[in-house]
Order: sequence, then structure tokens, then C-alpha cells
Amino acid sequence: MKDKIFAVLQRVGRSFMLPIAILPVAGLLLGIGGSFTNATMLETYHLTSVLGPGTVGYAILTVMNEAGNIVFANLPIIFAIGVAIGMAKKEKEVAALAAAIAFFIMHASIGAMITINGGTEAMLDGATTSVCGITSLQMGVFGGMIVGLGVASLHNRFYKIQLPQVLSFFGGTRFVPIISGLVYTAVGILMFFVWPFVQQGIYAVGGVVLASGYAGTWVYGLMERLLIPFGLHHVFYLPFWQTALGGTLEVNGQMIEGAQNIFFAQLGAQNTIDHFAVSATRFMSGKFPFMILGLPGAALAMYRCALPEKKKEVGGLLLSAALTSMLTGITEPIEFTFLFVAPALYGIHCVFAGASYMFMHMLGVGVGMTFSGGIIDLILFGVLPGNSMTSWLWVPVVGVGYFVVYYFLFSFLIKKFDLKTPGRDADEEVKLYRRSDYNAKKESMNDNTSEKICNGLGGKANISDVDCCATRLRVTVHKSELVNDAMLKATGASGVVHKGNGVQVIYGPHVTIIKANLEDYLETAPNVEYNGANDAVAEEAKAVETVEPTGKVVKTVILGSPLTGVAADLAETPDDVFAQKMMGDGAVVTPKEGKVVAPADGTVVFVFDTKHAIGFKTDDDVAMLLHFGIDTVKLKGEGFNVHVTNGQKVKKGDVLMEADLDYISKNAPSIATPVLCTELKGNQKLRRIANGDVNAGDDLLAVDFYE
Repeated sequence: MKDKIFAVLQRVGRSFMLPIAILPVAGLLLGIGGSFTNATMLETYHLTSVLGPGTVGYAILTVMNEAGNIVFANLPIIFAIGVAIGMAKKEKEVAALAAAIAFFIMHASIGAMITINGGTEAMLDGATTSVCGITSLQMGVFGGMIVGLGVASLHNRFYKIQLPQVLSFFGGTRFVPIISGLVYTAVGILMFFVWPFVQQGIYAVGGVVLASGYAGTWVYGLMERLLIPFGLHHVFYLPFWQTALGGTLEVNGQMIEGAQNIFFAQLGAQNTIDHFAVSATRFMSGKFPFMILGLPGAALAMYRCALPEKKKEVGGLLLSAALTSMLTGITEPIEFTFLFVAPALYGIHCVFAGASYMFMHMLGVGVGMTFSGGIIDLILFGVLPGNSMTSWLWVPVVGVGYFVVYYFLFSFLIKKFDLKTPGRDADEEVKLYRRSDYNAKKESMNDNTSEKICNGLGGKANISDVDCCATRLRVTVHKSELVNDAMLKATGASGVVHKGNGVQVIYGPHVTIIKANLEDYLETAPNVEYNGANDAVAEEAKAVETVEPTGKVVKTVILGSPLTGVAADLAETPDDVFAQKMMGDGAVVTPKEGKVVAPADGTVVFVFDTKHAIGFKTDDDVAMLLHFGIDTVKLKGEGFNVHVTNGQKVKKGDVLMEADLDYISKNAPSIATPVLCTELKGNQKLRRIANGDVNAGDDLLAVDFYE
């Protein structure tokens, strides 16, 4: 569960990057347009005669200002569409259209509810706003995220739906905008009642954050850097930048939420304020000192510590990385280089990064940003508006101190502990590391396995769809002849089943993790076919001769039948995977009743999402799988009522689930239920005791333990 949540958060963070990517361009337009149409700035730099009101330059800059401003004014719908595109697996353009429709419908529904309940006069001050011309609740970017994530979920579930013949025109991708519109009509009505309480909670949390003072700012900066290796920093900082968590402020008579929104609203209204709100820029301005000067100091330290014969090569790489950090605020080349080879240095860097935010807060620096804290953003949003508005002069002052500290501290630590930064190892290739290198190190085994599975399935270009049930990776391929069974078995699969263009790879109960890792790998894998018919890796999948245990039986574990029905040899199961014992040995029971009970005292290891299968481990350490029926994963939980949860301790005979035999008989190929021991050890041998009629709880299997 932890891995699944982490994977989802990573996908959410990546999906945020699409709408975030437009912000630098919008900020550039707004920064130049807003600054050079500001009367004070024009007078300060004596540019009134050239760019003042009535000039061609002023007209162009005004257009630029409005062009940039419209992006920030409509971020909610931009996020709704962008997040839906980022989270959709396929047919992304359909998800984008559905998100736009759902966004308008949700806010129109909220607007209707506001009118029905007395209009805006009956609402709390600041609770309502205009969203694309619709009177609605002040949901900000959260409203866009709610739509984007929800529509993406609906899209991924329904974009392949098949409707009855009479309604077939509305099936497939056409169904996605329809279901999204219906769902978000209900969501809009629900939000009218729920969101005011959520909004009050957000304001309360935002108040705590703002009241936390300098220490809170330091913690914010520390966390923002700590989450970068995991790709979760966007999920962390975005609510502060775009929602009331980052504060609220009235600008030109309009209540603005979110630190970045406040800054850009003030940037477009410079004539009405004396200084940009530090309460908002505290979440941004801290990046400038360590990105512009601190990390280049670390780069110089790594260069000075390199071996003499490698300094020229190292110097070129680190100079490029340092300039990238200084100009654009893109720090990954430097940060991931010492994160990869010396994680302790990265931890120290995170502490100093948090302190940089705190110092900027303490000194009242009011410099904002669009994306990252480089010289470009500093000039646009610090220098051009003027020091009186931003106090930007403190950035180089603190930055110089950071350069000195980073240089001497990194130099000392690299030499003291012989850290292998670039150029320190005579036999090591000189290179800068990226996030992909870090992830490759962290999950090299998973990635390697996923690559082999992908190649065994004929390459990414040959894979149409990936899914799984309780034990099998279910894949649809374009060309079945490219699938290499031997390569797949080399990844730990116990068997491979072909059904036309469908391939089932048998891995056991941990298949959900394999599926998640494979899906992550496919996001960046080369989109090519792979024909590994003669590949040497196939040699890894040689058949292993089964050796029967010998010696004296020291213990026998008796396993009861989980069902009342007819017991038979596992080979009679109407499914080759189970019949050929690819998943383990055991028996098959054709049930007469739908009640499934625990075969012994033990623990429920997992209940599959679709409720048709339960993983079980006895107190004697025998792993079992109770798989009700054949191909029942396709029922998606219909017909099953599970009474236990993951990790629950049970006694023999306790009811685990109840199945609707009539429903399952009509909708699944068979109700024959394999009862398997999935992980028998070398000193264990299984015997089937029962044959024919058997009651739930009667002896069904015996596992003999040998010396």
C-alpha cells in the first residue's frame, strides 16, 4: 500500500509539471510588461519618454502584461486540463476535453446552488468569486486539481467501455465526457455544502503556517529540498504557491489566495503598493542565494578536489552545471551529483537551503518567481521592480556568504571522508548525475526486472495494455510471435499462458508490485519492438528438475477445505495455469455453497482488490492462495462479500468471504476453486487427502515436513 501511494504521488507530481511549465513564459510576459509599465520604475530609470503612456512600447508592454496576467487569473482551469492530461494513461486529448467540460459543469452547479440558497449575499465574505465568468465558491487551484484528478480516474476506467448495441455510439472515449459531466454535476452540488468547511480548514492551517514565523519558513525550505530526490516536491510546494495555505491578501479590491498568486497580483498592481508582501515571497525568495551562488560554490569545491589529470574534464562539466543553476535555477545536475555519491552532503545542503529561506524572510526580501530561483527570475522579479519594492540587494549579500560556506565546507568534507565526487576516482567515468541515475540506483533491481519483462513481451511498442489479477500479469500485445516465454520465465515467472494476443505471465501474489514497476518503466522505455528469440538472457530460464524431499517426516500440517463441495486433483482445474501447477500444488474444489472459511489458524496476507482471491499464511508458515472460480477477476468484485482485511488473524473455520454462486456461475467461466500451497520449501511435500464430496473444514491437504 505504501508503494502504491508513493507511486501515485509521483504521478500526481509529474502531472503538475505540465501546467507549471507555462508559468515561466507567463511570468516573463507579466514581469517585463508589469515592470516597464510601472510609473515609478519608468521614472527611476528615466524611460518615461521612451516607454511611457502613449508610446508604441507602452502599448506592446501593456499587451504583454495582460497576456501574462490572464494565465495566472485562470490557473484553476489550466490545472484541471493539465492534470487530467498528465494522469490519463492513453487518449489524453479526450481527458483534456472531459476535464474542461467537468470544470465548467462543476462551477455552474455550484453557482446554481448559490442562487437557489439566496445568492452571494447569503454567503460568507470572501467565500465566492468569479470563475471564468461563473459565480462560484473560492476554490482556487484546488478546484482544478479536484477536476483533473477525478476526470483522469474516470477516463482511465471508462475510455474503453463497451455499451449495449443500441447505445454503442456513446461507448469508448465518447463516454468519458458524458460520465464526467454527470459526476461533476453531483460533485458541484456536494462542494456547495462541503467546501466552505474545507476552506475554513485551509485558512486555519494557512494561519498556523503564517504564524510559525522564521522557524516555519526554515522547515518549509528544508522539506522542499528533501523531497526532490523522490519527485514529490511539486506536490509539497504547490499548495503553498497556489492555495490559501500560502496566505490570502486583498489586492486591488480582490481577495487573492496563494503565495505566487499574491506576488503576481501585486506585480501587476505595483503603483498601488510600497513593497511586495514578504508573507507570500517567504515561500519563494529563499531559493535565490543557494541556487545562484551556494551551489556554484559546491561545484568549485568538487572541481578543486578532483584529481589533477581529471580537472580539465571535470571543470567543463561542473562549469556548465553551475551556470545552469545560476541562470535558470535548475539545480538537478549539481544536486544529484553529490546526492548520488555522497548523500550526507545532500542532507547538509537541505539544512542550508532551509536556512536560506529563513534568512530571506528575516531580511524582508520580497522577490517572487515563476519556476526556480536563477538570475533570470531575480532580474525580472527583483531588480526591475526596484530594491524599494523587493529588497533584492540582500540576495547577493547572503549569496556570497553561501558561496564561501559551501566551498569550504564541501572541500573539507570531500577530502576528510574521501567522497567520490566527479574526478575523485581514477577508474570512474567523469559524469554529472541526474534524477534518473538516482532512481536507477535506488530501484536498479526493479528496473532491470521490468526491462526484461518488457523485452520478453516484445518491447514497449508491442505492448497494448497491462493489467493483473491476483497472481498473473495480464498483457495484451500487438504481435504474439514476439513474446519470448523463456525470457519471461527468467524474470521469476512460473509460467506463461497465451490466448491469442493476450498473454498471462504467472508471478504469484506479488504480481501487483511487478505490474506497478513495469508501468513506471514503460513511461520512459524506448518505444520499439524487441525480438529476443535468440537473446542470451533466455538461457537464464532453464528448466529446473524437481527434487523430491527424502528422509524422515518430522511434522505434518493438515489444511482444511475452505469450501463445501467436490474436491478433485488440481489437474482437473479448467485453467492451464492452475492445472499445470504453475502457481503451486494443491487441489480444486467445486463449491456447493458460497461460504469460504479459513483452512487453518493463520493470517490473511492479502485480499485482492477485486475480492475474488485471498492470500493466506498458516501459523505453521505454509503460504496459501484461495482463488474463487476461474477468470473471476473480470467480475471486479461483483458477487463477492469479503469479511476480512489484510493482516487479520483468524482461526480455522472463520468465515473469510461469501460468494454469490448463482451470479458467478452465470458470469464467469467456472466456479471451480483452486486451493493452493504457493511457496512449498525444499523440505516440504504436499498430499491431497480428500476426494469427492467434502465439507468446509474437513481435511483436504497435508504438508509433510522432512528433516
